[in-house]
Amino acid sequence: MVPSIRNRFNASFTEKKYQEYLRELNAPHAGQLDFRVAETPVFCDRAFTAKMLSACESIVDVIVSQGFKQESEKAIPPTVNVRGENAVSHFIAFDFGICENEKGELEPQLIEMQGFPTLFAFQVWQEEVARTIFSIPANYDSYLNGFNKESYKQLLKDIILNGHEPENVILLEIFPEKQKTRIDFFFTEDYTGIKQVCITALIKKGKKLYYSNNGVETEIKRIYNRVIFDDLQQQTPEVQEKGKVLLEELEVEWVPHPNWFFRISKYTLPFINHPYVPQTRFLSDLKEIPADLENYVLKPLFSFAGQGVVIDVTMEDIENVQEPKNWILQRKVKYADIIETPDGPAKAEIRIFYFWKDGEPRPVATNNLARISKGKMIGVRYNKDKSWVGGTLAFFEK
Repeated sequence: MVPSIRNRFNASFTEKKYQEYLRELNAPHAGQLDFRVAETPVFCDRAFTAKMLSACESIVDVIVSQGFKQESEKAIPPTVNVRGENAVSHFIAFDFGICENEKGELEPQLIEMQGFPTLFAFQVWQEEVARTIFSIPANYDSYLNGFNKESYKQLLKDIILNGHEPENVILLEIFPEKQKTRIDFFFTEDYTGIKQVCITALIKKGKKLYYSNNGVETEIKRIYNRVIFDDLQQQTPEVQEKGKVLLEELEVEWVPHPNWFFRISKYTLPFINHPYVPQTRFLSDLKEIPADLENYVLKPLFSFAGQGVVIDVTMEDIENVQEPKNWILQRKVKYADIIETPDGPAKAEIRIFYFWKDGEPRPVATNNLARISKGKMIGVRYNKDKSWVGGTLAFFEK
């Protein structure tokens, strides 16, 4: 992204330095880092960062608009419509591909968005370790809008706890000890004091929920929700049955509420008109299928981790869709081979974090993560046995 910085970084890189980087990242919670970490950060100049934030703010305009709640009601599947919805989505993540336009210029293109948490806590540690091991220019920062490590952690903690004692707030997941992203759960515990709890361990009494906190049955007043219903529906009948408690009437607060996962999602894309948001249509709204299907991607609305996405779309794929209203057809973007590595160029995506505190009129951009890929898509399954790929972070020019 910034040739001078990239050249300096690559010239000073050694395998020894990378192994030291991994050791430091693993040190606080040995054995919990279960995904590949890329050898390099991504460096973004001021202009490219401004383009991403321009797209984000345009989407936020839609989310805070008067009619959004009513329109996005259709996005929530009736079978997983959870009661007690909050007025705002406390967390939003925007994923941008670093792309090349028809003029050969670099520009961000929105790939996906989610009203759901991501690696908010682990990224604090990754930034700290990256600065220690690598030579990161002083005028580049992973935080946005003037946030730093301390102010970012404080806002994260304030939103998650919302004034409750840490023992009355839990991080809820399905078998958290098995999740690929569990390293973030441990750092969340470090920064907020809350415990990880499996959905199967919830105890319901009346309208209240409890969990065993070191053998003491403790009331849950607020849930930091990491449960994705699509994941829950892939579990055994016993686990699914346990999960039905979330659909009951409960005296509990959510952060963020599960319904926002659906409201702010691929479902929102057809309503956005911005140069850095690819043209997207609901399959059910198409009066005519484009003749140039090779220039489109077919995506299910309700899935995660890229599951069900069809990259090389055919008419047969379109005809095989059972529920067109639950699928979108999105204009393809051309990822740029932007990151030079020792064994060929790599593509990258940047995920911008937005935090939304209760009472604030709008969410605010705070931090990021990035992912580097040499496969057709960003993700572990497309990058097996490759180097200079995996999870990382972006540093933005101040």
